[in-house]
Amino acid sequence: MADWIPDLSRSDKPRYLAIADLVAEDIRAGRLAIGDRLPPQRKLASRLGIDFTTVARGYVEAQKRGLVESRVGQGTFVTGLPRAEPRASEPRAAAALRPASVDLSMNLPPEPQDPALIARMQDGLAEVGRDLVGLLRYQGFGGTSADKDAASAWLGRRALVPSQERVFVTPGAHPALLGILGLLARPGETVLCEAITYPGVRAIAAQLGLKLAGLPMDAQGIDPDALAHACASGEPKALYLNPTLQNPTTLTIPESRREAIARVARRFGLPIVEDDAYGFIPAHGPPPLAAIAPDLTWHVAGLAKCIGAGLRAAYVVVPDTRSGYPFAAALRTGNVMASPLTAALATRWIEDGTADTLLRFIRAETQARQAMASEILPAGSFHADPLAFNLWIELPAPWTRSAFVGHMRTTGIGVVASDSFTVSGPAREAVRVCLGGPASRAQIRSALDYMAHALTQAPEAVSSVM
Repeated sequence: MADWIPDLSRSDKPRYLAIADLVAEDIRAGRLAIGDRLPPQRKLASRLGIDFTTVARGYVEAQKRGLVESRVGQGTFVTGLPRAEPRASEPRAAAALRPASVDLSMNLPPEPQDPALIARMQDGLAEVGRDLVGLLRYQGFGGTSADKDAASAWLGRRALVPSQERVFVTPGAHPALLGILGLLARPGETVLCEAITYPGVRAIAAQLGLKLAGLPMDAQGIDPDALAHACASGEPKALYLNPTLQNPTTLTIPESRREAIARVARRFGLPIVEDDAYGFIPAHGPPPLAAIAPDLTWHVAGLAKCIGAGLRAAYVVVPDTRSGYPFAAALRTGNVMASPLTAALATRWIEDGTADTLLRFIRAETQARQAMASEILPAGSFHADPLAFNLWIELPAPWTRSAFVGHMRTTGIGVVASDSFTVSGPAREAVRVCLGGPASRAQIRSALDYMAHALTQAPEAVSSVM
């Protein structure tokens, strides 16, 4: 009901928690009914004489509890009390259909909600299941001939036409990167990368005992002169790059800079490890380094960002046929094989067009969410790309990254401090904000409103009213 006013004096909890508690209490008492619209956040803040951010945080908390839902352009509506967990003796079929927990520290693509697309995905899964027994067997490493054909067709979208002997289906990009870097460098040796880079490669380097050396970056990516200097003054064993919609800065290296980087790498015989996680997201992005310098480049095309992370599948193109033998041996030792079941599902979706439909959805939904961010957040307050899943925000003083991460914790979107991405030197007062995952547009809008308010206030001004 639009005139609902919670009595915050009845609770000694922080005000945002009190708001969520009182929503639940008034639902139980019948003062709020399913379908009732709650007052607009700014109007309720004015009525209560409290900060807008506190009300926004209270509505987010109520939504997390399943009490309300936000609808874009309409408002916040009561959905009722969440169902109780089934007792141990009760069937758990319904519970199994509930959304699984999600790791908000990951950079996630938006998830499809269109029933027709989901039904199409389920049809593909059912079709693959017809050969379930065969897919539960051990198979040779690298994928079947059909899987490699599908991989080649998918890679063709990136102007890559490698022979089957150079293509491998692997259990995700992370194991592939672990295997590649383990082949190229020994403990104590140096691998070059961006000064601000993907956290996964930092974890892999630490596990392998490698030294990561971050190269300075400008608006077009790593500096080729700095790369040449690092090669001339040391003995780096490889260059790792995430060149398209880079995680976390959202930067895409243009073709001219890619060619300059390739020239330096060729001069010094430096292998390039190209993590092309987001390469399929732009419909007309620059060519991959594997197309510019195929004989130097280990190309990793993960499916996590363009189809779905749960598949745990990636397509790897090695520089030449000979490189494939030690690579296959390294990954076979650690992983035995990619899951035949998920590889078959990826193949099915590529062959029947479902993968293309998913990719088009991800592009369109990402653009819509980025447009929302541009509309809501203060101009110039963040770095982004219309097709990036995240924002990179260099925080205004006196905000610190830890305070900002803590402030955004209840919004339901992933905010990660710059420490996770910094290779050397002090970390900036910056954060990565993910706009993807299971959150709806309404939830994203609510979180962005909350963030926009915070970016124009001092931390103490925001926290003092919580």
